[in-house]
Amino acid sequence: MKIIAIDPGYDRVGVAVLEKISGKEILLFSTCITTDKKLSFYERLETIRTKLSEFIKEYQPEHLVIEELYFAKNSTTALRVAEARGLIVSEFLRTGITVSEIHPNHIKIAITGYGAAKKEDILFMLPKLIEIGTEKRLDDELDAIAIGVAYFAYNKKLI
Repeated sequence: MKIIAIDPGYDRVGVAVLEKISGKEILLFSTCITTDKKLSFYERLETIRTKLSEFIKEYQPEHLVIEELYFAKNSTTALRVAEARGLIVSEFLRTGITVSEIHPNHIKIAITGYGAAKKEDILFMLPKLIEIGTEKRLDDELDAIAIGVAYFAYNKKLI
């Protein structure tokens, strides 16, 4: 099964394409879509939609898994991320790709075994669970990889 995992945002969107082959998760591709701060919010959304459309065509994932939103502080940022998240989900549904959400605590549990794990704990454990190479990656990209690994951990019967 081939999935695309997304860490949603509008400034940066983490993207990872993973496939499970013979019980082993393989990272096929990952990136961070970074939008130009000089563009309007809606132009930034279009940048995200265009890039995701390209990834869908190139990798043909069967499923999208996206992190559930959880914001406790900045409601303005939360609203913008929610709008971007809606656009992302819509782009995948438009092409017939099914969508699942995963809660941030479930990602932490799947990667570290602890629901209150810190970012450093996830970054420490992630390369032990999947080959991610040594190139430098932004946190959003690593988060997307973790989302994909967590999805496979929770959905063993589907794969």
